[in-house]
Amino acid sequence: MECPKCHGTMQEKTLSTLSGSVTIDKCVACHGIWFDLGEAEILKDKWMSEHIDDSGTILSKQHYALRDIDCPRCGKPMTPVSDPKQKHLQYETCAAHGMYFDAGEFTDFKYETLMDYFRDFIFAIRRH
Repeated sequence: MECPKCHGTMQEKTLSTLSGSVTIDKCVACHGIWFDLGEAEILKDKWMSEHIDDSGTILSKQHYALRDIDCPRCGKPMTPVSDPKQKHLQYETCAAHGMYFDAGEFTDFKYETLMDYFRDFIFAIRRH
């Protein structure tokens, strides 16, 4: 599979959990992660699942602002969304196939901190 952001090669990574294994696809170039439907939600609650994510590279940081991407499964345009609990966190979804996180975003998706509440409060004030 090809990375929807940098068009690098996506490599399969399997994480073993107490409830079974989950295989995700991670870009070897920009370190973005593709989750098939439901995989991110399963891993969000699993201990140490954030170790699949990293802060990425200079290349990955160049792709953060790129939001008009196509689904690597079906080729249709993906929808950029803001996380309902963390408005500052944006990622791309394909309703039929899954979601894509830039490097570091899955860790942010997994952990909601006091700083996230403060950041979202400031974000809401600036929008109005």
